[in-house]
Amino acid sequence: MPSTPQPPAFRTRFVLIQTSHAGNVGAAARALKVMGFDELVLVAPRWANVLRREETIQRASGALDVLENARIVETLDEALEGMTHLCATAMTPRDFGPPTLAPREHFEQLVAKQTQFAAGPPQGELAPSGGSEPRSGGAWGPHTGVAFLFGSERFGMRNEDVYRCHVALSIPTNPKFGSLNLGAAVQLIAYEWRLALGGYDVQGATAPVVRADAPQVAGMLSHLEQALVAVNFLDPEAPKKLMPRLNSLFNRAELTQEEIHILRGVAKAMLETAEKAKG
Repeated sequence: MPSTPQPPAFRTRFVLIQTSHAGNVGAAARALKVMGFDELVLVAPRWANVLRREETIQRASGALDVLENARIVETLDEALEGMTHLCATAMTPRDFGPPTLAPREHFEQLVAKQTQFAAGPPQGELAPSGGSEPRSGGAWGPHTGVAFLFGSERFGMRNEDVYRCHVALSIPTNPKFGSLNLGAAVQLIAYEWRLALGGYDVQGATAPVVRADAPQVAGMLSHLEQALVAVNFLDPEAPKKLMPRLNSLFNRAELTQEEIHILRGVAKAMLETAEKAKG
């Protein structure tokens, strides 16, 4: 049986262009770290020392390694070196530019394309140029560097920066109010991209549940039956289907061992109360 294709590997970079609020840089660093990304580049930020400002450090909330590894550059060209697929984040409609897609839709397509290339071409398939070599990546192969571009808080991305991108990502929001804080936008894009790459397992907040086995359920039912008889709820001469119905109820509940102990405690209290009533 063929193995399930694994999510492809991408080098991922988040690029903030002319960011004016130091707190948003810290929030972006935090957003990257919680989703397992660490490459942050700032293009001509308002503050030359933004990575060391107190507000930045506070808003990073522990993502100091992302800040320490972040780079500040003067031009977008420097920020995009080595990147092969550029994703603009632009909410404002434009009469010209790359296609506008929701992040999840585009990421699914991008990952699927990369997976297809990683799996290798069908037998005998040729390169798009019509050459004699089978297609296996090369210059026309999959993208290995993906950059997400975010404009300034006040003006967003410039048209000329959007034009050079392969796609304009638009986060689906309330049509009547689509304004997103920069840090929130970075977090959403980072989450959707991590999800497309395979995501993380949910971390359990409670201890694993230990289900009661069949003998434990049967023992509890026997104990409960005695208690129901003792309080005159169950007539042993005419039980009808009370106990089978309770058995069915508890099966649907999928009782834990702790819940079995609780029900046995209830049965014990019922028996003790019935015994005292006789005296």
